Amino acid sequence: MQAQPLDVAIVGGGLAGSLLARQLSRAHPGLRIAVFEKKSAYTHNIGESIVELGSHYLIRRLGLSSELYDRHFPKNGLRFFFDTAEHDAALPAMSEIGSASLPFHPAFQIDRSRLERDLLEQSGRDGVEVHHGVRVEKIEVGQGGLPHHLVASDAEGTRSFTSRWLVDASGRGRLLARQLDLHVDETVLDNAAIWGWFRGVADIDQMGPDSFRSRVHYTTRRLSTLHFVYRGYWIWFIPLQEGVTSIGVVCEQPHYDPRHASQDGFLAWLRQHRAVASLLESATPIATQSSGHLAYGTRRFLSPDRWGLVGEASAFPDPFYSPGTDFIALENDFLADLIARDLAGEPTAALAERTELYEQFLQFRFEAALQLYRGLYPVLGSYEVCKLKWDLDVGCYYALWLAPYLFDRHLDLGYLKRQLAQRKRVLGALANFAALFVQVEKHLSERGAYHRRNLGEYSEGRDGIGFLEQLGRHYSERETMQRVQKIFNTVRRQALDLLEDGAPATPREDRPLAWFATAASLVDG
Repeated sequence: MQAQPLDVAIVGGGLAGSLLARQLSRAHPGLRIAVFEKKSAYTHNIGESIVELGSHYLIRRLGLSSELYDRHFPKNGLRFFFDTAEHDAALPAMSEIGSASLPFHPAFQIDRSRLERDLLEQSGRDGVEVHHGVRVEKIEVGQGGLPHHLVASDAEGTRSFTSRWLVDASGRGRLLARQLDLHVDETVLDNAAIWGWFRGVADIDQMGPDSFRSRVHYTTRRLSTLHFVYRGYWIWFIPLQEGVTSIGVVCEQPHYDPRHASQDGFLAWLRQHRAVASLLESATPIATQSSGHLAYGTRRFLSPDRWGLVGEASAFPDPFYSPGTDFIALENDFLADLIARDLAGEPTAALAERTELYEQFLQFRFEAALQLYRGLYPVLGSYEVCKLKWDLDVGCYYALWLAPYLFDRHLDLGYLKRQLAQRKRVLGALANFAALFVQVEKHLSERGAYHRRNLGEYSEGRDGIGFLEQLGRHYSERETMQRVQKIFNTVRRQALDLLEDGAPATPREDRPLAWFATAASLVDG
């Protein structure tokens, strides 16, 4: 059997693989690209909430603006609702963190099955070989510059391929990760999920009294990713086209019960929460799925032997802030850049150095993402503590991750080296803030005050970020650090106020940025 030669073989035609195929075919017409997708029909799939970095990638790199606005929904940010300990608060009574207008930078709620199908159809018209209903039976990874070898089979038989570049986009099947022993267990963040798709979910924009709708200036809450947050778990609502809503629960293991993974069991469990039940009065389930453990890592994302892992074929932290497509954007950008440089004849040593920097940056980003969730699920259900966490996390996201991406600084070796030099400090600061949030949660819980502000409060989710409209304009790295220092000091002061019950015993002096990474405790000193 003679092997068909390819330039790039992409194993998996889900979101990561279909996006990469489009990205490469747009940049390199005539490049021999093949996508091997085992599905022959498309069904709903999670990963439907796209935040700003991933949305920028879809619009700028892939030219999908019209597609996204015509066939999917614009997204009105992330929105959080807080409940009583008994889960019996009416929706309009719940405290809320959210936005009163669509975000300055676009974001989207996507029907993944529709987008993936459309992307592969377009790629096929652009010359990409798209193989549906194909199972990749064997992969031989080439080393030292040798091509990779794949064997794929479908109803018509078995075919052999060689490829200069190999990309695993096989999702949680993780073909290369399993074959090359790349999988890394995540044992600290032990998260699980049950999710499904429903028809007939009530329109939140038509619910509650006028005072409830007017507090967000009558903007559409329905287009937000709704989070109903509790101690140890949270429930999402994501609107899709054609009357479908994606709903799921993500939790720590003690809250995971496989009996709720059936359609009837999941719906019954959801209805134990009064506000959620009010949205589900006329809802009917379409399908239900579950996973007993979500988070995992990888020993390598990219290799100088011209292979890479993208999407859930590589690693996954937690869906709370919808990071999936952000990681796809970085992984695909890095691979597309490496492939372009290889095609242009860049020397092997230079390409290997760049690959290693991209690899270390992805590992850094993934570790930083895990720090946002490890040990912090108990703080989510308190409006006061969750707001502290949100203000820190969203501020750092815009300043440290989104802003550089808008300028393509992730493709600049000098920038990457400076970022990696700060890796220990960034992770140290995140760990210190996590410990601070846990301390505040414990303090409130011991006083029976965990839920004390979970009713009747509203916070504009972007009120602590004064630089949103400046994103995408020129700025210095020094200005970025000044922004982050301000966020750190503001959140720390607010946390100390809670620990001291609003009566500070000492003045709240601003601390230098380095202090947050090296202090033994953010409470002392």
